[in-house]
Amino acid sequence: MAAGADTGFSTRQVHAGAATAQASPRATPIYLTAGFTFSDLDESAAHFGEGTGFGYSRTGNPTVHAVEERLASLEGGDQAVLVSSGQAAVTVALLALAGAGDHVVVSEHIYEGTRGLLLDNLARLGVETTFVDTDDLDAWRAAITPRTRALFAETLSNARNDVLDVAAVAAIGAAQGIPLVVDSTFTTPYLLRPIEHGAAVVVHSASKFLAGQGAVLGGVIVDDGRFDAAASGHRFAHLVQTDRLGGASYAEKYGARARGQYIRESVAPRFGPSPSPLNAFLIGQGIETLSLRVERQSQNALAVARWLEQRPEVERVDYIGLDSHPHHGLGERYLTRGFGSVFTVTLRGGLEAARHVVQSVEVITHMTHLGDVRSLVLHPQSTSHAARTVAERERAGVFPGTIRLSIGIEDIDDLLADLEQALVRVPVLERETVVL
Repeated sequence: MAAGADTGFSTRQVHAGAATAQASPRATPIYLTAGFTFSDLDESAAHFGEGTGFGYSRTGNPTVHAVEERLASLEGGDQAVLVSSGQAAVTVALLALAGAGDHVVVSEHIYEGTRGLLLDNLARLGVETTFVDTDDLDAWRAAITPRTRALFAETLSNARNDVLDVAAVAAIGAAQGIPLVVDSTFTTPYLLRPIEHGAAVVVHSASKFLAGQGAVLGGVIVDDGRFDAAASGHRFAHLVQTDRLGGASYAEKYGARARGQYIRESVAPRFGPSPSPLNAFLIGQGIETLSLRVERQSQNALAVARWLEQRPEVERVDYIGLDSHPHHGLGERYLTRGFGSVFTVTLRGGLEAARHVVQSVEVITHMTHLGDVRSLVLHPQSTSHAARTVAERERAGVFPGTIRLSIGIEDIDDLLADLEQALVRVPVLERETVVL
């Protein structure tokens, strides 16, 4: 019914103007709606039976879908599923693979939120985790059991900047039908595309480099579309067996796309970490300048790291772009466009030196985040790695005097000047005491 002048006020305030003129906007439209109308009963039945079209934003939204297609293309994957945060992306990816009684092998150098998820939350659901050193390939092999359902690691470790040998670890898993899940937040698809090196699933915190502006939260899971039921079906019964109503399995319906479709149709919508279409729009806008930002951030970071390495106040700089980093050669092999912008610096003056620098910088912002257009600083020992033991922190490259930098797109001279004014005022007595 048209909401004409002959209808009541309450009717018109709900319906008037709903049928707008057709237009073709250049920017991705924001479909900020909970649900979508159906033209007839057959269309609604087709949506629920075959998954065609859009019915409810939790299960699919045109704005979200546009960003998913862009991310799948940039990452070189078959399909992408956008969710509400990076933590949600990791959770959904792992829950799509492992359940009660299963096991995952994980690099010990990962984000603390993911570590807590594995140790506190997934453990309560019956998923066991074995942690291994990122670059110890024998340890990866030895940790695999008949119950192992996934290998998980980050492209660049937090905080030591170690590089994951994606191809080598992926091959270890593939030999036994086990997918490698890679968190590639630090490197972005501009610097590294793990799927091209054998990874099966890639996740990102889209809140970071992909969005770039630090205004929204989001996460993404990208599947390679190469699920092999013959090689991996014995480990993933939920993908190869008939559904609970006796219907065709995901493998029968989707073939090599089974894992990605299971993430899209079963795990993500049922656990419910749906992204806001507005957030998806802003992430999509950020992606449009991803290569420009990451290129500039990488250039700035390398210049800052080289400058810091020469400072007397600095004990060590853990940046993969430096010749001094033990993984520099591996970094050159995988990161041909730049080495990223996140790294750590350990000051000779210990905790008080770190406190002074964090509280003295003016251009660089002190906050919990990374991948922003703005340069950021954080003290890992008292924040991101506070829940780890001293030994665990030291293995990760975190000491009392360690600060983490995420370099932005500012003018390099301004960044160096800001660090200069903060470093020259580091307490001399503390620094000399440590040096002696």
